[in-house]
Amino acid sequence: MNKAAVLKEIIEQRRSVFPKDYTEKEISQEIIDEILHSATLAPNHKRTKPWRFKIFKGEEKAKLALEMQEIYKSTQAPQVFLEKKYQDIGFKINKADAVASIVVNFSGMVPEWEEIAAVSMAVQNMYLTCTANGVGCYWSSPKIVENLKDSLTIEENQKCLGLFYMGMVE
Repeated sequence: MNKAAVLKEIIEQRRSVFPKDYTEKEISQEIIDEILHSATLAPNHKRTKPWRFKIFKGEEKAKLALEMQEIYKSTQAPQVFLEKKYQDIGFKINKADAVASIVVNFSGMVPEWEEIAAVSMAVQNMYLTCTANGVGCYWSSPKIVENLKDSLTIEENQKCLGLFYMGMVE
């Protein structure tokens, strides 16, 4: 198969795959490194490299799940709080083998939308690399990620755009 055909096949197969469909099999560190490296190859104006990713696995991932659940609980009025949603937040994070935070770093050198677009292209590269390696993934951007403080060190010129869930699939 030539390169264009391989690329076309990967693009056509790219889908969001949710944690409920992940297996218990671990993603190798080599594949995680490849996924992150492919993100850094995204185009970005003036070479600002505005993406910041942090990988959560194991104990750190469990802490992230608890933090996200607490943020949800503390930001919802009692009459709109849903126990199922609270439980789902923890389930999704814990079911994923790895979760990456997606943070944009605004350099001030280019318009903010260009840096958000560059981060989005970096995430698309992650999606394609996951697909090529049999890793299920999806980008989730719930409003509550704006409140992540303990798990992420967000600087004044940065914003969390969501979480990227990854897990092996059949």
